[in-house]
Amino acid sequence: MPDQPHTFSKLAEELVGDLRGVPLEEPKRQVKRPTRPLAELVEETMAKYHVGRPSAEQTIRDHWPEVVGPANAAYSHAVHIEGKRLTVVASHSVVRNELNLHREGILGRIQKLPGCAGVKTLSIRAG
Repeated sequence: MPDQPHTFSKLAEELVGDLRGVPLEEPKRQVKRPTRPLAELVEETMAKYHVGRPSAEQTIRDHWPEVVGPANAAYSHAVHIEGKRLTVVASHSVVRNELNLHREGILGRIQKLPGCAGVKTLSIRAG
């Protein structure tokens, strides 16, 4: 005997409800998904947001003054990594130009950091 009760399709439930005169209480476009254990969801979320785990973004933030220099680090910071691109926000236009001029060197120093070899490009924005 199966552990899970048999589930009917939405169309079958709607037809039986119409036959019996029982209105459908859930929205028609609602998609029912199987229930997942809470521990699995928490672990997945913690891995997604790097809670309690080292991440390349945090390594870059910790070493940011060494990567770009203390003067430029005061007016800029690494925001996040999307794919192979690191997004950097610079609050001063002179610092943004300085970072653009030294882009290859900065990228080389970032790639030498542990766990950051996957960063291939920089996106420097105003902020």
